[in-house]
Amino acid sequence: MDSDLTFSSRRSPVVCLHGCVASSQPLASTVGLDVLKRGGNAADAAVAIAAALAVTEPCTTGPGGDAFCLFYNGNTGEIKGINGSGRSPQALTLDLFEGRGFSAGTPPSAFDALNITVPGAPACWCDTVQLFGSKKLSLQEVLSGAVELAEEGFPVSEVAAHYWEKWTTALRSDGKALGEDLLTDSRPPRCGQVFKNPSLAQTIKELGERGKPAFYQGRVARAIVDVILQNGGVMTLEDLSSHDSEVVTPISTEYKGFRLWELPPNSQGLVALFLLNILENFPQLKAGGHNSPDYIHVLVEAVRLAQTDAFHYLGDPAHGAVPLESLLDKSYSRQRAQRVSMNRAMECVRPGLTTGSDTVYFCVIDSQGNACSFVNSTYMGFGTGLVPKDCGFSLQNRGAGFSLCREHINCVAGGKRPYHTLIPALLTDSSTKSQKPQLLAALGVVGAFMQPQGHIQVLLNMVEFGMNPQQALDAPRVFVHYDPKADGWLVKLEEGIDQEVAVELRKRGHMVTWPVTAPRSVPPGCDSGIL
Repeated sequence: MDSDLTFSSRRSPVVCLHGCVASSQPLASTVGLDVLKRGGNAADAAVAIAAALAVTEPCTTGPGGDAFCLFYNGNTGEIKGINGSGRSPQALTLDLFEGRGFSAGTPPSAFDALNITVPGAPACWCDTVQLFGSKKLSLQEVLSGAVELAEEGFPVSEVAAHYWEKWTTALRSDGKALGEDLLTDSRPPRCGQVFKNPSLAQTIKELGERGKPAFYQGRVARAIVDVILQNGGVMTLEDLSSHDSEVVTPISTEYKGFRLWELPPNSQGLVALFLLNILENFPQLKAGGHNSPDYIHVLVEAVRLAQTDAFHYLGDPAHGAVPLESLLDKSYSRQRAQRVSMNRAMECVRPGLTTGSDTVYFCVIDSQGNACSFVNSTYMGFGTGLVPKDCGFSLQNRGAGFSLCREHINCVAGGKRPYHTLIPALLTDSSTKSQKPQLLAALGVVGAFMQPQGHIQVLLNMVEFGMNPQQALDAPRVFVHYDPKADGWLVKLEEGIDQEVAVELRKRGHMVTWPVTAPRSVPPGCDSGIL
């Protein structure tokens, strides 16, 4: 973890009357707020923020990545989603990997050009404005703030400079190089340095003027294919031109009078819902207090159960059956919860059914009660670091999320979407079908497999422990993940959790790292604009 940047917040929760935007970057929040002032709604502002963050934080996001959107209609209470993840090139098969000497045990570098999937973010931006936007602003007007930032330049923030340097170094250590469009004199920009990106300004400007064809056909598409082929990838112009977003019906579960909404597979939103269903079986969850040994123990065990099932069953539903209804059935979560002992960590966790990195999150709520929960990412930092000529953005490495095991549901195949970590969320009351659900929160966190765990910890902080949204976000968190090298589940406890808790968890058999320190960039409550 990064120990040279610390997180400290003593902020009060933001309150407002006519609308609020929250993102990880104040310049991007200002761009979103400006869209609301000009008559745009939450969807318009979210896309404006997405584009602005592509300019100011290219080390985490950009048009070369994917995006997901959840939209709450303040008038009707209807909730819809957009899956903006791209598919693998049609020629990308397991036989191709094996023919190049790769396997599950010896995969290619995460930064390899073979891991580039079709960027879904630009199409998601366009579709979000078209389907959910106010119709008062054109796409060109929505994207104008990002174009201005890229053309005129912006001072690089401390956190962005940190990650810019970190991921540039990571690429170089792997024998790769970040494209010069994203460097200054072949170096990452320093904190406070003004950075301009005229190539990205032109790319976003063309997207605003011509929509999806400006990206998936013509100049930009040719540049994408050229740089991929030059580096050993297999993407074609047809792979790009055939891409489109998918409008999806969100999935949800109820917890103590609240309903949490997530996106369905290939997104891992299912993990958050399943995790919540398991935790519902522990009425004593808050008895010991927030981040007590009992609370964290139960949370960790529930994460292990939920994540294990997800790794086994979750993939692109167009390429294999995902047992969604079975996994979300409350009786199944009760069955899984029975495996948890309060005294000892489970020694072995296997899937229960018998049937067959870096990101930005942001949200907007407008004066009409609409809400847009949005997440955008290039996966690991700059992704592959490959920058199409004169385009100003890097290409994601989301294909690194595929399995190279032939029988696995998430096994690589042509035209397939990988297991995806990106998940925006919405929280409403648990109204009946005849009633309009009342919006309570748009929420999300960043951090790959941390995202479903973060959703649930933030939610429980508010629902079980009575915290306001700012307190819920500031509270120290727990991160649980499986480490193949250690052949076990690691539990990372953020600074602020008592050392005695770490000691007690180790006694129960957990492999604990304490304290973990790292910078945070999790809205809302980071850099907010209000009306």
